[in-house]
Amino acid sequence: QVQLVESGGGLVQPGGSLRLSCVASGFTFRSYAMSWYRQAPGKQRELVATITSTGGSRGYVDSVKGRFTISRDNVKNTVFLQMDSLKPEDTAVYYCNTRIVGMDYWGKGTLVTVSS
Repeated sequence: QVQLVESGGGLVQPGGSLRLSCVASGFTFRSYAMSWYRQAPGKQRELVATITSTGGSRGYVDSVKGRFTISRDNVKNTVFLQMDSLKPEDTAVYYCNTRIVGMDYWGKGTLVTVSS
């Protein structure tokens, strides 16, 4: 079955960096686009970044452009989210996602807290 396992979250000061990882299994990873979403307390889940199956195209929500970078390793079945210049408003649970034949699959999430 499809499994997505996130890691790398934690507490970081404003201006700091974190690198999130998501290890995928149970499907042909190299054939599917991957995304990172986040959900802050009391808010709806929002799409943060997406990368195509080959990594040739990437997209970001406006609020993270220039600060976050999504990448993938199709040998290690892993997608990454490099987060730099973190702000308190980036505090959220971050989820890895893929869509296969119209069905969304999610990891359990990893908590990122940006606070001094």
